[in-house]
Parts: sequence; structure tokens; C-alpha cells
Amino acid sequence: MTVAVPDHSIRISIDRGGTFTDVHVSTPSTNDPSKREEFILKLLSQDPSNYRDAPTEGVRRVLERVTGSTFGRGKPLPVNKLEYVRLSTTVATNALLERKGQKHALVITKGFKDLLEIGTQARPRIFDLNIKRTKPLYSKALEVDERVTLVGFSSDPNTDRNALVFNHDGTVKKAYSGVAATEQEKLLPGKIVQGLSGEAVKILRQPDLKAVKDDLRALYDEGYRAIAVCLAHSYTFPDHELAIAKVASEIGFPHVSCSSQLLPMIKMTPRGQSTTADAYLTPVLQEYLKGFYSGFEGGENGGLHVEFMGSDGGLVDLKNFSGLKSILSGPAGGVVGCALTSWDDEEKAPVIGLDVGGTSTDVSRYAGRYESVYETTTAGISINTLQLDINTVAAGGGSCLTYRNGMLCVGPESAGAHPGPACYRKGGPLAITDGNLFLGRLVPKYFPKCFGPNEDQDLDPEASERKFRQLAQDIQEDAGVEKTVDDIVYGFIKIANETMARPIRTLTEARGFKTEDHVLASFGGAGGQHACEIAELLGIGRVLLHKYSSILSAYGLALADRVYEQQEPASTTYTISSRDVLFGRLDKLGEKVASVLSQAGFADDKIKLERILNMRFDGSDTALMIPDDGSGDYEAEFKKAYKEEFGFLLNKSIIVDDVKVRGVGKTFDSLPISAFKEAKTLKVNVVDPSKEADFHQECYVWYEAKGQGNRDQVPVFELSSLSTGDLVKGPAMIIDDTQTVFVNTGWNALSTSNHLLIEREQN
Repeated sequence: MTVAVPDHSIRISIDRGGTFTDVHVSTPSTNDPSKREEFILKLLSQDPSNYRDAPTEGVRRVLERVTGSTFGRGKPLPVNKLEYVRLSTTVATNALLERKGQKHALVITKGFKDLLEIGTQARPRIFDLNIKRTKPLYSKALEVDERVTLVGFSSDPNTDRNALVFNHDGTVKKAYSGVAATEQEKLLPGKIVQGLSGEAVKILRQPDLKAVKDDLRALYDEGYRAIAVCLAHSYTFPDHELAIAKVASEIGFPHVSCSSQLLPMIKMTPRGQSTTADAYLTPVLQEYLKGFYSGFEGGENGGLHVEFMGSDGGLVDLKNFSGLKSILSGPAGGVVGCALTSWDDEEKAPVIGLDVGGTSTDVSRYAGRYESVYETTTAGISINTLQLDINTVAAGGGSCLTYRNGMLCVGPESAGAHPGPACYRKGGPLAITDGNLFLGRLVPKYFPKCFGPNEDQDLDPEASERKFRQLAQDIQEDAGVEKTVDDIVYGFIKIANETMARPIRTLTEARGFKTEDHVLASFGGAGGQHACEIAELLGIGRVLLHKYSSILSAYGLALADRVYEQQEPASTTYTISSRDVLFGRLDKLGEKVASVLSQAGFADDKIKLERILNMRFDGSDTALMIPDDGSGDYEAEFKKAYKEEFGFLLNKSIIVDDVKVRGVGKTFDSLPISAFKEAKTLKVNVVDPSKEADFHQECYVWYEAKGQGNRDQVPVFELSSLSTGDLVKGPAMIIDDTQTVFVNTGWNALSTSNHLLIEREQN
């Protein structure tokens, strides 16, 4: 039956993971249009025999369910009922990991052809005997005979030697080095101009654009369709890069990445590496998005409003979404969802986000603000752009279980979505999901029914059991030990738990934080099956699971803010006099950022600006991005952050390399009460499992006190059947259509309005 749905009213948030694609939907209530209703969907990320693209298929299923109409697969979908589609994707990440990006050439200043291949000469594994250098992403390097150099600063002459003061037209007015400006120009022939950072830039040699055009034409004729342009000092003097980009566009290159536009920061090597990453990934991302839009009426011009999750945890529009910003697009949504649903402003207990997906486990930390990094290495490639600080290990529900060289091994190989684990009915290998299913920690009839040739069958426990018994027999024969199948399978689970706990220790203990002081917020499709045991390994006493924990990355998209930022180089010593100039530049950037967000439809009271200075000690190459804490005292904040990071301070002046303003457009007004605050007000009702459990299921439970595990009849509760205030004592399982939570022995699960708060019993 067709249902009347208001135009532009359906909000869809989609997280396309390695194994499952999660969909969160918000629609006007059928009873009260002023209120909204929510529901969720899960489907396989890859199922080529049934659909080409999982997010498009997810939108199709949503439209059919909400409107009651039928929409054929492969036919363009109408967009008139959609308010927006928010999307996070791992397309760029996978292209980088699998080295399947766009073939492109690097255009660089003459004499620096091998700069990116030489790199920084960092030795992350200094004692390895067989060091394999990561190959650069570009296929060919083109040198351009151009050169500029820096000859001074246009800042305070009392603090900067060789300082130059400029006229309004950019010519030199005065030099403070004791040498007249005209005589100084004789030392280095060429025009002196003022760079964006305020530095004095002398143009030694302008590029011969005719020769550049001939060289680029030759590249185009060889089949190159993308180039990365990185010239010396272009962060402050971008003119030569922009001129080359214009020539490339005239020739017909569909994609040109300029370092001065992507990353206007000092340090040519990381700037160049990031630029080649963008040229390598953005065309692949654009090709995918072109295919995504083609699934809707009118394509890109059909009026479909799509927003994308960036690596920094903010939403961006199509115009500002690039390969460089999408490296962590997938897990970033989960971090946002975890932070906004787990943090308690009164208790202020730091939160560890544990996102156990089908392919990998992502770990993050939140202590009142997002923890971010500006330089990361992915697949051996250093990338400089703001990213949430997320640690990833190759251990998830689809991680393959193997026996090699007398050891039980978990991952790093993954069964993925196709063929998937053995129980997915596609002939796949054994995986962690098979282990949990065999041990009774999954209930097949509640697992998403999307398996088999018609995508309508349950998991296949018999396939898992058959393969495990064969593997156990092989292990027993090879090792000569009499281990039961249960012991062997649980051994795999223990290894997986330890693997997932490792990055948590890196985020906490390795940085001086006590792990036991944290709350473990578990999410992801497989998180609930491992959360209690991982918390035990880490000494954590509280585990929090949101009602949408299995699709929290998609839910995080629904809660995320729109983000736009602008950055300019500075190269100024931080002093009382320069501070006013820096603040003036921040004001101008803030006006630009606020204007863009206003044009996107955000009211003034929904726009928040974060003013940031990139600061370092003079003589040091380690800069820290310092946001304004409200006091305007960047120097104190920098020293505090530096001391926390490195344990000491230098007695040197402070240099500001960049000024930056990050604008946030708030997309929601308020969040529900926190689980911790609500728990203090609840009247607790201890549930009697013999009377109130929906059913019992045989499950393998490890009893630490006994040092052994047994298969017991464990009560199983449907999450929807639990009332607010109900307390379930472990061992038990709590399930719904998309997740299974295993409450281990010695743990109690309290049901709140939106969470399960699981606490360890005090001895």
C-alpha cells in the first residue's frame, strides 16, 4: 500500500563498511508529523549477484519501506522524498591499501625529482634486516625549471633579523638587516614580493609555460589523466603552481592536485606526499561518487543533497570532499556517534571507543573533545591532514582463523562480505563470526537474514561446525595435544580479544593514562560479543553499548556537524605585537568560514568557530595545532600541550607556522540524558532469568575462578522486552535484529532509555 510521505522529509545516513553497510533512517511520524521515527537496516557491502552498489541499494530499500511503492533494481531512484543522504565510504582507503588508485604524474621543481622517494629517511623499524621501501604513488616525475627563495620576513624588525617591510603593491619599502633594499636585491637578482605567510619571496626563475605545456601534453598523450603539482615554497607563493594547473586544465587533465591549495604548510616533503595521495585517490573517489549519483534520477544535477563524512569527524559537501579528506571517512562516523552518546558532562570519565566491524577493529579516545592528529602514515604513505586519532587492527568479525607453524592465527586476512565467513553460505573460510556462532554467542534467527542466493537465509551453523571439527582434527594430529573443539575455538577468540586490546593500551597506557579509569563504549556489529572480555583484559569495570551500537557509525553521521575550514601560512614569531596581527588574520578567516556555512543554510547561532595556531619552538620542526581555549593565551596553551606531549620545554621563542579557522555548523539541538546520569535515578529491577528470559541457549562460558570453560544453558533476552531499570546478571545474552551482546559471568547489564550499561561486580 502506497503511503503519503512529505517531500524532502526522509533523512538517510549510510556507513559502507568492509563487510556490512549500515543504514540509519529518520522519517516524520505517521501519527504526529511534528515528531520523527527511526529505523535501521543492514545489508552486505558486496553482493554482486544481487546489486551493484550497497548504499544505493540501501536507499532503494528505505524508499520501498517508507513509501510502500516498488522500485526496481538498476533503475534510477526518485529524490523528491529525500531530505538528505549522508555517506561515509572506505573507497579511498581501500584504493590506498590495495594500491588501486589513479595513475598520475608528479610535477615538481627542477632538482627535486627524487624528493618524495627519498622521503624523510625515518626508520620506523630500525632493526629489520629486510627493509622494503614503500614505492611512491606517482608513476612519473616531471621537473619544471622554476625557482623562488625566501630572503626575510615582513614582520616585527625588533624580533626578526633581515626583516623586510613591504609597500602596498608588494615592493620592498625598507630592510632592517643593515643593507639597503636596493643593494639586497643585487645579491639575488629577481623580483621580491610578499608571500602569503608574510615572508619576502624572491623570484629567481619563472616557469617557461610553453615548455611546461609541451611536457604536460606528452604526459596526456601517454595516458595520464591526473597530476600532482608540488613546487618549492608554494605554501607562501602559489602563483607558479596555479599557472601550471591552468595549463594542465587547458590541455584537458580532468584532475589536478596543487599542494598550495590542499595543504598550504611549510615542509615540502610531507606537502608533496599528501598532494600525490590526493591525485591518486580523488579520481577513484569521484568515479565511485559518479556511479552513486547515477543511481538517482537526474544524477549529480537531480537535486539529491548528499553530505560526506570527512576524516576529521565533520560533514562536507561534494565540492569539498576529496580523497585526502576521506581516508578515515568510515570509522570517523563511529567516533562521532560514540563521543556524542557516551560522554557524561558531570562525571567526565574518558571514553574508549571500540568499533569491532567485519574487517577490522577501530579504537579511539574521547575526553571532552575529539583527539586529532595532523600527520599519519597509511599503507606506508605519510599524509598531512586533520584526522581523528584512530588506531586500527586487522581483527574483526570476518578475520580469518588459521593454524600455521604450530600457532593459532587470527587475521590479518579477512573473509570480507564476499564470500564472507563460512556461515555466510558462500563457501568462505573460517572467521571470528564462525567462532562466536560455534560457541553459542550468536543466535542465527536474530542475525540479519541476508545470506544465500536470494539474500533471505539465516547463518549456517552447520558449515562453521563442520570446518571447525576438521581444523581441530588437523591441530590434534599436528600438535599431538588432546584439546577439545571448544577449547580450540575459544583459543581463537582469546587471541582476537588480545589483538583488539592492544591498540587500546597504545591510546591509554602508552600516553600516560590509566586504562582502568576509562569507560569502554563498544559498538560495531561484533563489538557486543567481545566487550566484557576485552574490558577484563584492560581492568575496565564499565562497558556502555548504545541501542544502535551495531550501526553507530551510521548513527554518528546523523548526529555529525557540518564542517568547513580555511588555513593560511604565517611564519611569524609569536610576540605581543605580532599577536594582534595574527588575531586580525584569524578574524578575516573566520568571516570567510562563517559566510560559507551561512550560505549552506546554518543560522548564526548554529555556527561555532574554532581559531587555531600551528606553533613550534624556534629551531624545532615539531609543530602543534593549538586551539583557543577561550582565554586567547595561545602561548600558555602551547607550552602546556608541548609539556604533555614531550615532557619538557625549550627556552626559545615560539614560531607560528599557520593560522587556521575551523567552522562547525550544528545539525542538532540537544542529546538525550547520559546513561550514567540516568542510571543514578532508576529504580533497579533484577530480572529473574527463569521466568523473564525469552528463551535459553547453550553457550560456552569461561569461568576465570575455575580456570575452565563449560557449555551452559544461558538466558537470552530481547532488548525490546527489557524495561528501563531492568538488570540482567551474567552470563546472559541480550539481542535484537542487528546485534548480540554477551554479558559475561561476573557482569551485570542495566537497561536505560538508550543504552545497556554493563558493570563488573565488585569482589
